[in-house]
Amino acid sequence: MIYLRSFRLSDYTDRNPNIYPDHVFKHLAGEVLLFDRITVLYGNNGSGKSSLLNVISNKLGISGAERMTSHGHSFYAQRFLDLSSYQFGEDEQGHEIRQLPEGSRYMKSEDILYEIKKIQQSSVLREGITYEQISKGMSKAQAAQDETTYAFKEKLDNIQFSQEKYSNGETSMQFFEEYLLPGQLYLLDEPETSLSPTNQIRMAEQINELARHFDSQFIIATHSPFVLGTLHAKIYNLDATPLQTAEWYELDNAQFFYRFFNKHKQLFE
Repeated sequence: MIYLRSFRLSDYTDRNPNIYPDHVFKHLAGEVLLFDRITVLYGNNGSGKSSLLNVISNKLGISGAERMTSHGHSFYAQRFLDLSSYQFGEDEQGHEIRQLPEGSRYMKSEDILYEIKKIQQSSVLREGITYEQISKGMSKAQAAQDETTYAFKEKLDNIQFSQEKYSNGETSMQFFEEYLLPGQLYLLDEPETSLSPTNQIRMAEQINELARHFDSQFIIATHSPFVLGTLHAKIYNLDATPLQTAEWYELDNAQFFYRFFNKHKQLFE
């Protein structure tokens, strides 16, 4: 299912070079991205791939979007959002979708790392549960009251059990298995964080399965060759001007790995 068909970036760039996000995307001004079931935003540090995910999530108004400001003000970011536009996909009857699935969300790499930390470090377990509840709409007073319940204690015990059972990579895989559900739009920022190459491939295969068979759509920012080479995805190279798609093996990171291992190939023979 294609929930989000396209996104057009603002074609206006402020003359002040310090205005965010205008100058992050000055090389992409007015560009239109057409999304597939899985679309990858590839680019090296500073290419704007994480910022682009946040721009899209703010424009769509989905969970996980971070407030955008420039010099402490939201005017410039809001102007950029107002001048950007998107188009939804179509349902099975060919009618344009009117709204995104309710569980659609933007997951930042920091969110994933926080979940791992919450599970693994007993000193932040209570804080982690409270953070989760407040992020889902519970007030601080309600969260404080909830800490006195049996359900809270049971959840705390379960997390402490997970702390003893899972490594970083295993915890990340557990996180994705619990949070990536059928029939949603997910914007994922570097989901390979803390994953070994083997688990990066496992995670990418899980995403392929959800997109192909369970009506989920993914827009993913990554530069991992293992993820890039496993996903059945359209790949936008944000390092290229003008914006263009590419095959995963053409990208700088994949080429770097190829040259490195080719240089040492005699060690593997």
